[in-house]
Amino acid sequence: MSTVVLIHGTGVRRSGFSALAGQVTAGLTAVRDGLRFVPFYWGGTHGARLAAGGASLPPEAGADRGTGQLPLAPAADDDVAAWSVLFADPDAELALAAAGARHAVERPPGSVLPEQHIQERLSALAVHSGDIVAGQAAALAQAASLLSANPLLGPAAEVLEPDDLAVTVARSLVARMIAMALDSGDPVLPDGRGREDLVDRAAQYLGASAQGSERGLRTRLLRAAGSVASRAVVRRRHALTQAAHPAAGDVLRYLCRGEPVRADLRALVADLEPPVVLIGHSLGGVIALDTLIGTPLPQVRLLVTVGSQGPFLYESGSLPSLTHPEPLPSHFPGWLNVYDRRDVLSYLGAGLFPGSVTDVAVDNGQPFPAAHSAYWTNPALYRLIAECLP
Repeated sequence: MSTVVLIHGTGVRRSGFSALAGQVTAGLTAVRDGLRFVPFYWGGTHGARLAAGGASLPPEAGADRGTGQLPLAPAADDDVAAWSVLFADPDAELALAAAGARHAVERPPGSVLPEQHIQERLSALAVHSGDIVAGQAAALAQAASLLSANPLLGPAAEVLEPDDLAVTVARSLVARMIAMALDSGDPVLPDGRGREDLVDRAAQYLGASAQGSERGLRTRLLRAAGSVASRAVVRRRHALTQAAHPAAGDVLRYLCRGEPVRADLRALVADLEPPVVLIGHSLGGVIALDTLIGTPLPQVRLLVTVGSQGPFLYESGSLPSLTHPEPLPSHFPGWLNVYDRRDVLSYLGAGLFPGSVTDVAVDNGQPFPAAHSAYWTNPALYRLIAECLP
């Protein structure tokens, strides 16, 4: 009789683990008789918690917890909410303006298009971007070149006054530049004041008056940004952190202080009759991997990791028990690693440990993050595991 030890992942606590254990027991029993199931619940003893009740959280907007800091102004929150929309879609404000344009009409031959002036200025800015910004001139030049051909310029130019058009285009430019820097992993980005100064310089280069960059941001864009909802998220930070912290906190706590949970797993396995199979989901797979690397456990004949980050931690030099390119120890059991290509928290091990790991893909039919937890209702997972059980 094989003994299956189930090791849960991050953020799981008692009620959730009971449901998970029931699901796994039912799923494997349906395809394989004669299994013994032993749960390994570590979240209560070794899971992360906010020991001081969230004292590390900054105060809510408009509040002062005695830190001596000035409360955050709602208008500042609104601006940040608006720029978060622009970073996600630099065309957002242009599109909102263009939506108010009339339907396209045929123009007389030789007539000047409303967007022609701003296109000419954008083309000039692409060549002379160093006049606006030094360190990221190439990114600004690329953004200006792309924007000069943007089909939204024409409709937006019909609706907006020249000053407002120049400012709107300048914000789109700067948003593009910063978004490109974020994508490239640039560690140095302008703060809010530097961002607004850059917008003002670009807007003036595009033809706006000196005061132009201060207009228009809150009339069109903030309706789309949902600033009220954004402030509500900030106000709910305590509740959101309480809900989200177990997952991130569990990972950090394990990587810093993981030996106690490994010791508990070793003690559990030592009392079990072979053959033993360890099934670890997410961080549970990392815990099982580390435990098996560090200590020979001859009872264990198979490790099954599901949606786990063990291979990534090993390759990145973050796995506590083994450093790349060290191989798995000779006492390590067979290893089945199950992943879903849509689960961005699942990784491959065969390329790192040739001959020691079998990577098998399943399709949970869900986008991320649901894909990370949908393995347990996928019948294909249980059939796959059953085929490999000793």
